[in-house]
Amino acid sequence: MDVKRILDFLSELTLNNNREWFALHKDEYQVCRHDFEAFVEQWIEQMSDIEPSLRGLSYKDCIWRIYRDTRFSPDKTPYKDHFGAFLAQKGGKRSQYAGYYLHLQPDGHCMFASGMWCPEPDLLKAVRMSIYDNADEVEEIMQNPHFRKYFRDFDTDYMLKKVPAGFPADFEHVDWLKRKLFTLSCTIKEKDIIKPDFMSHLLDICKAAKPMNDFLNYAFEEM
Repeated sequence: MDVKRILDFLSELTLNNNREWFALHKDEYQVCRHDFEAFVEQWIEQMSDIEPSLRGLSYKDCIWRIYRDTRFSPDKTPYKDHFGAFLAQKGGKRSQYAGYYLHLQPDGHCMFASGMWCPEPDLLKAVRMSIYDNADEVEEIMQNPHFRKYFRDFDTDYMLKKVPAGFPADFEHVDWLKRKLFTLSCTIKEKDIIKPDFMSHLLDICKAAKPMNDFLNYAFEEM
């Protein structure tokens, strides 16, 4: 994957986010997109040995379109300023299962994330209950040296101010229960992405994230 070419294109798109410029540079976009698609297809193939539930996915299941839905947004720029792909069982980017996300964006915004993004109410309740009943297991995962090589704790976006109903306020890890999403994330430096062995680096991050994804996905059995 020619990451530099992709990031250079996205940088120019960010500065010229309009349909006229995009039409003139559509060929460059197609080259970058096809390159990213090929990388994601390879990522799926290699991840299938680590996460067998991903077998059968294609890049089409996992990559978002670059075109923004501006109908309900005050931001009317027509194109996204990044490339993103989400690998998860039973639907890729449309799945409710915990999965693996790669985000390419210029100016130091490349990153990796895993876990569940804003699960639906029944699933959210099941995840919280699973964490409450098995907090020692969550803590053990988070203390693993491989996990801590990339992560520390769940992300803190969209947290509740109060403890959700049905859980005690004096629970040791009450902040985990206040999460409305259960994701882990880490920045990926551009100098690491452009290296020939970036796939190996990405797979190592995924392996570190997998135990938490497995834990989160157990919640489906409790629903």
